[in-house]
Amino acid sequence: MALCIYSPLAGNNWGGGVWVDGHPAPGPHDDNFVSWDRITAEYLEVTGNPILRGRGISEQDTSTSRHVAVVNEAFARKFFKNEDPIGKHFGQLGIGSERDYEIVGIAKDARYLTSRLDRPVAPFFFLPEAQHDFLPKAGATDANPGSHFLHDAVIVTKPGDSLSFARVRQAIAPVDPNLPVLSIRTLKDQVASQFTQQRLIARLTSFFGVLSLVLASIGLYGVTAYNAGRRVSEIGVRMALGANRGHVVRLVLRGALGLILWGLLMGLPLTFAAGRFLGNQLYGMNPYNPGVTLTAVLALGLSALVASFVPAFRASKCSPVDALRTE
Repeated sequence: MALCIYSPLAGNNWGGGVWVDGHPAPGPHDDNFVSWDRITAEYLEVTGNPILRGRGISEQDTSTSRHVAVVNEAFARKFFKNEDPIGKHFGQLGIGSERDYEIVGIAKDARYLTSRLDRPVAPFFFLPEAQHDFLPKAGATDANPGSHFLHDAVIVTKPGDSLSFARVRQAIAPVDPNLPVLSIRTLKDQVASQFTQQRLIARLTSFFGVLSLVLASIGLYGVTAYNAGRRVSEIGVRMALGANRGHVVRLVLRGALGLILWGLLMGLPLTFAAGRFLGNQLYGMNPYNPGVTLTAVLALGLSALVASFVPAFRASKCSPVDALRTE
């Protein structure tokens, strides 16, 4: 178990401007805002956020040891483009605090904030719970006392195991039996709660997509049935001269497949053109994914084939005598 101010996608955010040691002071129009979280030892390991370089926050980071920080990849890219961040210093309380924190590790980018979900992960850093921040002047008190109120506890359980209020209270009783437990939810549920609108839009889009496919199939069925009905006499003559049902089915399907191919030839370029405009709405996805495009083509082709096969099969069951009588 580990503690933090806020866990991933919990709806909270602590942040402020940072000053990097050895770099020019940021100007009024420079974007130096960075979000951060205060955590206990082994928090990154508990949440499964791997350390790519250096180390994470550990028990050796006490109130009397050097002040350290773990940054994410986005932080390293933004403030140390061509430098090795390990061992470098930065601060967040104003000019004069540039050496407050020493970077001891780089963590893999993980999404903590609920804003800008359609953009890449923003710069982020982690501070040890045991170390306090003081303004760069004599006799200053803790500048961020509220950041030591770690109200989120992250607990690792066995797969499929449920965690009850009673078990949590039993675990924290040796520390303080009066600590309240407000809610318990899995990280999966916490993440899912931030994508309610996106899931609703995706479901509505899927529903209207399926509805459009059904309407298109019905339309193709009607066109194929109409064309087959106009060729009843021709079909009767062909069957009287020896054509079998397979020949009739292929004859009707040939005309329907022509419509299908024309539709695909017109639709694919429009799909790729629309991908250029919709690409910014598909964060982390390739709008030109060949697998998705191939799946869509196969789904449309199969639906059209089924819609065309029904009237073709009905036309093949027509007897030559009945077909000739309709002339």
